[in-house]
Amino acid sequence: MAEPLRDRALRAAGWRPWANDTHPHYVVCGSDALAYRVVRSLLATESSTRRVRVTLVVPERRRTEGPDGRDIEGVQVVLADRLDEATLRRAGLAGADGLALLHQDDVGNMHAALCAQEVDPRLRLVVRMFDTSLANGLRQLFPDAAVLSDAAMAAPAFVAAALGELAPTHFRHGGRTLYAARRADVRPRDVVCGLAVTTDPELVRVLPADEAAADVVLAEATGRPAGTELAARRLARARRRRRPVAVLLRAIRSFATRKIGIAVLALLGMIAVLGWLNARAAHAMNWTDALYLTLVDTLSGEDPDVDKSTAAQVMQVVLNLAGLALIPLITAVVVDGIVNARLALHNGRFQPDRSGHVVVVGLGNIGTRVMAQLYDFGVEVVAIDRNPDARGAPLAHRLGVPLIVGDAGEEETLRAASVAACQALVVVSTDDGVNLRAALNARSLDPDLRVVLRLFDGDFAERVQQAFGIGNSHSVSYLAAPAFAAALLDRAVIATIPVGRHALLVTEVPVVAGSPLDGRPLAAVARPGEVRLLAHSRAGQKTDWSADPRMVIQAGDRLTVVARRAGLTALLRETTLVPPEPAGAPAPRQPDE
Repeated sequence: MAEPLRDRALRAAGWRPWANDTHPHYVVCGSDALAYRVVRSLLATESSTRRVRVTLVVPERRRTEGPDGRDIEGVQVVLADRLDEATLRRAGLAGADGLALLHQDDVGNMHAALCAQEVDPRLRLVVRMFDTSLANGLRQLFPDAAVLSDAAMAAPAFVAAALGELAPTHFRHGGRTLYAARRADVRPRDVVCGLAVTTDPELVRVLPADEAAADVVLAEATGRPAGTELAARRLARARRRRRPVAVLLRAIRSFATRKIGIAVLALLGMIAVLGWLNARAAHAMNWTDALYLTLVDTLSGEDPDVDKSTAAQVMQVVLNLAGLALIPLITAVVVDGIVNARLALHNGRFQPDRSGHVVVVGLGNIGTRVMAQLYDFGVEVVAIDRNPDARGAPLAHRLGVPLIVGDAGEEETLRAASVAACQALVVVSTDDGVNLRAALNARSLDPDLRVVLRLFDGDFAERVQQAFGIGNSHSVSYLAAPAFAAALLDRAVIATIPVGRHALLVTEVPVVAGSPLDGRPLAAVARPGEVRLLAHSRAGQKTDWSADPRMVIQAGDRLTVVARRAGLTALLRETTLVPPEPAGAPAPRQPDE
């Protein structure tokens, strides 16, 4: 711990590396993909006239194989295994513009939030929470804090991909309830704007210049169920009946191990041959007499008879010896069957054959949300996790969802979940390699199976799609990071709309006096492929959903837009008044998307 001692000495001497820095300062605490993407999103807001300083607090040892942000150029890194008041002060939290607590530990994040309150009570706080009860408690303690769940944001995208529909994104703004839908599923008068062209899955175009070409639109809700709900209803009705005979045969096969089964079959075969020979030697008249003699000799032993022929005596002795071996084998089969049955029931491997269901692999934060939403839609779900005490295991037992404990990369585990007959496989564990192995093994059972993968690396996802034809891949951190970054920047994201591997953000942006957009027409806001204007509201007036593009923007106006991350970043630069940068300032970093 040499670094903390050094920092303590420098702080005691009054040294502050950021004492004269007037740029916005944000502290991010986290060591996973979400923290990495939030830091990238914050740095992407930089421009030639606006710099951003980010301090990242991470454990001394890496806890994940993926990037955690400590290697990003220009980020100040503080190493600490515990988030306490001393660590937060060392990160320069006093006077910072915002703090993001992004660890996957709800209690630890709550403790860190209480410590941050002691350092700076006026701090803007963004906290990652999974447990809803803890999240509600934190909101009561910190009414102004943004308490967000990345799992809740990303789960609808995985659910929709599993059902072959759009993510069920609903939000209310300006007196209207809006949702993303396919143009064919809504009436023309309910369409608000076009979002994307998805006719070619390999080339999805978001926010096209020609809105009429978009087959995915933003529509106003009129009481009709969304596409995902309709797909779930059709799936629930299309379940085929179980096959009890196949279930019984699979149960019998699971009672004994392969070695014991082979030994029993070999011994029975030997007894059958010896019984036939014994019947021949005893001159049995028919097959019933031969069966009787064989069973008596094998199970109970026949009284010795010196008057029998030598061949009959030999067969009698051999059958008695086989009977001695058969009884222990029968005992072994019974004991092994009982033990295997108990283990199978405990691990969830003794399952009836299913069809038309959805298999969810990994019951972490995101897997638990996906399982719960599919269950709410009435879709039959089977869960797989190698940990019997996974986060979502109690919920699975409470909902009656079968949980198979095992490695999803093994064919035996996938067969136990009836993957060959399922509607879709959703693989959402935190290991990209395990996810891919499970997907490929499932495709070997059913080449036409719909597979939804959780992958962090976008380049890896594209290569997987090209090589194996698995195009439904999503990144939880990619979908959720913009909302966390926007909350840290005090820019509330109204909704996140996943479209393929893209994430569109719906947000309301205020226009500051003297900003580049102040005094320009509304038409200057829209940028094809980047930003689309949805509504305009002036101070004290209602939201106008059909504003004239020639209307001049004034300071204090609020623009409701749907945009990509890069487009929103550019819009924020044009709506904010930034003081001139001192001479000699370094060039800004380029946005990463």
